[in-house]
Amino acid sequence: MKLWSDSWVNGERIPARYAAGKPDAPEGVTFSDNLSPHLAWSDLPARTRSLALICHDFDVPSRGDDVNQAGREVPADLPRVDFFHWVLADLPAAATAIAEGAFSRGFTVRGKPGPAVDVPGFGGARHGINDYTGWFAADPAMAGDYYGYDGPFPPWNDSLVHHYVFTLYALDVARAPIEGRFAGADLRRAIHPHVLGEATHSGTYTLNRRPLG
Repeated sequence: MKLWSDSWVNGERIPARYAAGKPDAPEGVTFSDNLSPHLAWSDLPARTRSLALICHDFDVPSRGDDVNQAGREVPADLPRVDFFHWVLADLPAAATAIAEGAFSRGFTVRGKPGPAVDVPGFGGARHGINDYTGWFAADPAMAGDYYGYDGPFPPWNDSLVHHYVFTLYALDVARAPIEGRFAGADLRRAIHPHVLGEATHSGTYTLNRRPLG
């Protein structure tokens, strides 16, 4: 299997238009264009019946003590955890690409609707919730179920540059064996016995001006 994108070169910095957050003059941050990126793939296993797509950041601080605190920086040696940005099941096996902006254009307060997908060519696909659902749960102005794609918005004072991995899975089932409201870890566990192959495309992003230079 192969997975690639015209939105950025594999392993390089993700352009701000694909992020949920971007730097804001002089020293702040603000919401960005939050476009879902272009992705394309080929060489699927012969018995592929559907596809699943997951995007996660594995550099998220495991504790929020220092997160987004002025005059402090999240230490590089703090243990890190996964944060899921896109959870998508039941993509048709005949699909070969996702166009830029097809699944997200802008950041939606309280989250985009789901789980049903309303994108031409992807009827029957289902979105899971991303981890902004938990991040905003305690904020009455932002709380909701965040379905679909919402891009990078790492802590602006994190000493680490974050890594974002898009993983496409080829499955031997037409429908992922999961129902209801599901998150990234749920889908990953559910499809594990049915994965015929997988491919990745990754990028980096930070809002910390020190690593940016």
